[in-house]
Amino acid sequence: MLQVVYREATRALGRNKLRSGLSVLGIAVGIAAVICVVAIGEAGSAQLQQQLRNLGDNMVWVEAGAARVAGVSRGVGSTKSLVVSDADAILRQVPEFTMISPNADHPVQVIYGNQNWGTSMHGVAPEYFPIRNFSFDQGASFTNDNVARADNVCVLGNTVRTQLFGGEDPIGREIRINKLPFTVIGDLIPKGQSGSGQDQDDLVLIPYTTAMKKIMGVTWLDDIFGSVRSSDVIPLAEQQATDLLHERHRIRPGQPDDFKIRHPEDVVQTEMAANQSLSIFLLSLGAISLLVGGIGILNVMLASVVERTREIGVRMAVGATEREVKAQFLGEAVLLSLVGAAVGIALGVATALTLGAAMRWNTTIPLSGVFLAVVFAITIGVTFGYYPARLAARLDPIEALRFE
Repeated sequence: MLQVVYREATRALGRNKLRSGLSVLGIAVGIAAVICVVAIGEAGSAQLQQQLRNLGDNMVWVEAGAARVAGVSRGVGSTKSLVVSDADAILRQVPEFTMISPNADHPVQVIYGNQNWGTSMHGVAPEYFPIRNFSFDQGASFTNDNVARADNVCVLGNTVRTQLFGGEDPIGREIRINKLPFTVIGDLIPKGQSGSGQDQDDLVLIPYTTAMKKIMGVTWLDDIFGSVRSSDVIPLAEQQATDLLHERHRIRPGQPDDFKIRHPEDVVQTEMAANQSLSIFLLSLGAISLLVGGIGILNVMLASVVERTREIGVRMAVGATEREVKAQFLGEAVLLSLVGAAVGIALGVATALTLGAAMRWNTTIPLSGVFLAVVFAITIGVTFGYYPARLAARLDPIEALRFE
């Protein structure tokens, strides 16, 4: 029976190619949207998780707050109350923290031979590298002895290394940072861009004592980076660090903080929320397209019932049952939906792979998305094809044979 239904459905739909094609198009667009949303959504989620790992495992950082002059905020980092002793106190008194690194950053010009590059200098402790999940391509980190002596040693991000040295080995070479000589002792494996588009490899790292005393001439910090035992204790660590800094900075209840505590999950969650909003929007468009396609199938099948009324009467007169007539018209509706699903899957796969390549994401087509597309197609075919099929099956054979 299925073979007969398929043959008759193909023949009937082939007689009205334009009308059938327009119905298929509505289904195809909706299915393509579903495939795209599932594939790009999974790739985007994987990308965000990778960004979170690049930023640092279980990282929490304290950044200097915004100073206010005449009631006007001068922006994050404009206060001068965050100091090295705050970092030491957090590590000693907040047990959830396992590592701490002060950070003092400043834009600098780096020079090697006749090459120069404007970049960002970060004065940090050796613990900064494991906190931020930086790995070394060559060389190694500076040590706590280098920090204690405020030595002129540095580690280069991949962008800075490429701009200054090209393919040349930088280890042991001397560069100048704001006219001071520094020895390169290591360079980092590239991380690429962050979620905000910032180049994470465009930086030079030196001991924070060297940065504060010789480059910047300051006694305060821009940030304190820390790593906690696990992601579960991040809220507790934030609260304990906040209470400690309130006490150290003599901030009374009701007064604004002169610091801000953050962690990478805040940034990633914001990006994920934006991605989810976009996914919901695309799914809504897909649902509307599927609805339009379903209505198109309904119209095609209703028109087909009217046009083939005499044919239905002849079939029933020679012994066709209501069940067989209903199966024939339901088969035509489901076939329309499945053809639309096939076109939509091909379109969705091509679009998802193209978008993934454009965004440099590792995009794969999940089988769940294809299965979901087929289920949607069959559901739409049955839902919107049932009424015309029922209408055809309940025709009076005698009245159908008289229909002109």
